[in-house]
Amino acid sequence: MVEKLVQVGILFDFYGKLLSERQYSIVELFYLQDLSLSEIGEELNITRQGVYDALKRAEDNLYRYEETLGLAKKFNSSHKIIKDILKTSRDIREIAIENGYYEVIEKAEIIENISLEILKDSWEEVMD
Repeated sequence: MVEKLVQVGILFDFYGKLLSERQYSIVELFYLQDLSLSEIGEELNITRQGVYDALKRAEDNLYRYEETLGLAKKFNSSHKIIKDILKTSRDIREIAIENGYYEVIEKAEIIENISLEILKDSWEEVMD
């Protein structure tokens, strides 16, 4: 369930605004505010079954948007590559320190800082 919560949360960040207003509200209340189906039904003045059906349709839409557009997958792939660059720059810096290559140390630190700036506030840092 936690994995689905994370997946839907990420997809909601990317594609939530493409949902209908009602679907958006239901996903937000269920996944972000942790309300039960009954509580959401009371708040929106619809049945628990109506909430369930709308939530299911919203989830299906989010997964379909990702299947079609692939933005979350591209985002995660890019961040993995940036993390690899960050690790490599740290390795280069360590080797440069051991050998006294001060100019290389400076350049490696620049690459590391750029990588950290790109990764700043990303989901992956929250999930690590």
